[in-house]
Amino acid sequence: MDLEAVRTFVAVADAERFQDAATDLSISQQAVSKRIAALEKTLGARLFTRTARGARLTLDGQAFLPHARTLLHTAERALASVSPGRRALRVDVVGRQLAPAGLLRDFHRAHPDFELDVVRLPHAGAAMEALLEGSVDAAFRCVPAPGHALPEGLEATPIFDEPLELLVGPAHRLAKARTLSPEDLAGHRIWMPSLVSGTEWSAYYASLAAAFELTIDSVGPNFGLEPLLDAVADSPEVATLVGEDTRFLWPDTHGLRRVPLRDPTPVYPHSLLQRTADPHPTLAALRGHLAGAVVDRPGTWVPDWARASEQPPARGDWMSA
Repeated sequence: MDLEAVRTFVAVADAERFQDAATDLSISQQAVSKRIAALEKTLGARLFTRTARGARLTLDGQAFLPHARTLLHTAERALASVSPGRRALRVDVVGRQLAPAGLLRDFHRAHPDFELDVVRLPHAGAAMEALLEGSVDAAFRCVPAPGHALPEGLEATPIFDEPLELLVGPAHRLAKARTLSPEDLAGHRIWMPSLVSGTEWSAYYASLAAAFELTIDSVGPNFGLEPLLDAVADSPEVATLVGEDTRFLWPDTHGLRRVPLRDPTPVYPHSLLQRTADPHPTLAALRGHLAGAVVDRPGTWVPDWARASEQPPARGDWMSA
């Protein structure tokens, strides 16, 4: 169906005169008549009756009018969904249950009039590619990574360092500890099946394991969060690592315990990635909101390559993963 003909039909229905509709659309009255005639042929129905006072909708025209408005509204939304500056601010997060997604929920509560489109890309490399092509406006990621430069045209702003905690079941040997140091985890099995080779979070946890001689096990199928929590709850030996600001829900019967890590506190550094020149009008508001999330935490540990304030951002092997 010709949307211009539908738009012309709505204009005539609103103006009740072909000439007035032509003026509103900046076309000739003859063009209006041709579009209406073509639409009537497509529909197999007469839409207007011409009168001395102008144009009056027929019963078929009255029936078609609300659907015509819906068609135009849908077309407008479809265009807005892919037009930078018109579509919703599209932001990539690692996971919808993780802390960056919580920051976006806080932003939306503070600015309910701003539209957000939250997406999840497989790794930082994919996020950078999407940023460069303009299909994504911003991304929450851990950058840099060893030995590479951030692609030209992108910039990274440190947002917050999220402390890690040990998550254990009630029968685990460390379940009664009030706090633990990373060295205390040596010799214990830390199961993280979500670690995927070639991702920035896999690089982070590999550095953590090397720094403190930890056993971080990613072997086994990743069936998602709930099976992982079930396994930790039932085991006296298996534990996992979670972010302090990442909220999980589990049954009371699991008895899971989050144990803070201290001396030093390993933190996962979240940064906001964006194009150096991004036209989306909502991005400035998001950056202003996130400025309040930056917290200076003494006594923390991050990999040397992830110290965004000390080294230039890096690209990482995940760009080609």
